[in-house]
Amino acid sequence: MNDTFLSFLATRGATIAAGVVRDFGDAPGELAATASGSVLAHLGQFGVLGFTGEDARDFLQRQLSCEVEALADDVGAYGAYCTPKGRVLANFLLWREPDALCMLLPRSVLPGIRKRLQMYVLRSKVAIADRSDALVVIGAAGPEAERAVASLAGTPPRSPLRVARRDAVTAIALAAARFVVLAPSASGPEAWGRLSAALRPVGAACWDWLEIANGWPWITADTQDQFVPQMANLELLGGVSFRKGCYPGQEIVARMQHLGTPKRRLYRAHVRADRLPAPSEPLYDEGPGDQAAGMIVNAAPAPGGGFDILAVVQTASAAGARVRLGSPAGAELHFRDLPYPVPS
Repeated sequence: MNDTFLSFLATRGATIAAGVVRDFGDAPGELAATASGSVLAHLGQFGVLGFTGEDARDFLQRQLSCEVEALADDVGAYGAYCTPKGRVLANFLLWREPDALCMLLPRSVLPGIRKRLQMYVLRSKVAIADRSDALVVIGAAGPEAERAVASLAGTPPRSPLRVARRDAVTAIALAAARFVVLAPSASGPEAWGRLSAALRPVGAACWDWLEIANGWPWITADTQDQFVPQMANLELLGGVSFRKGCYPGQEIVARMQHLGTPKRRLYRAHVRADRLPAPSEPLYDEGPGDQAAGMIVNAAPAPGGGFDILAVVQTASAAGARVRLGSPAGAELHFRDLPYPVPS
């Protein structure tokens, strides 16, 4: 955990819990600004793995669902790391730095993913290092985000997954005017100061809400080994290549793509509940029996109250039944469109 940078944020008004910025003193106002304005957030909920060595690219090509061999210096990729049964252990953002291939993923799964990948290095010339404390990871979003990011990274990356660099600062464009900015820890306060001149600081939950609003799921420790990539819409988001060679779970993932239809899919919904829904919390429909119809993947407070969620739900339940949180008598989910088409 980058305690020095967190201490810096505390002097800027941040309230911090378990290494994550909760808010800057006005959580409702920060959520409202996230929905309609330009904001920046410290992404302490994420960490970074770095892969170095002459075999790093080939090693990752054989482990991950995305194309690694074709990864260019100025383009990133989404991807997944699966079990041999095709279940997702982690999803991530991957890009190249001058000295390494780097992977952004939730901190809750990072140690286990590093350990598991290390088991398969064997004689390959690959070193896997946790770079989380050496970097400050910042999210920037909204109409002014591109201009603010340009002040650090020069010409900003304008299309999703494009990468720009200047003076050891890396910026990666995401969809909907959002950027991930990575700076060395020593220059983190300067990067934050320049961005905050144009963007309002907000808590980490605001960035979580943006990810949900854009239909991008994050597999965390509570939801590992639960879904094949198609259940989490990862193939729709560009996280799976069906042209590459073998990787763990590849046969099962390919079979579902070409021979079957997922009976569960990722959906976006809103719920008025008395607490934040928890990852892996079950969902139920109003049909007979008490078998779960789905599972919460991510949840965050929503502007205007209640919570927005991403959940993997049985397609039949999402199409017709009333789906409820936690029990058949729980709060009802109100489904909302995703910003990308989902096959029926």
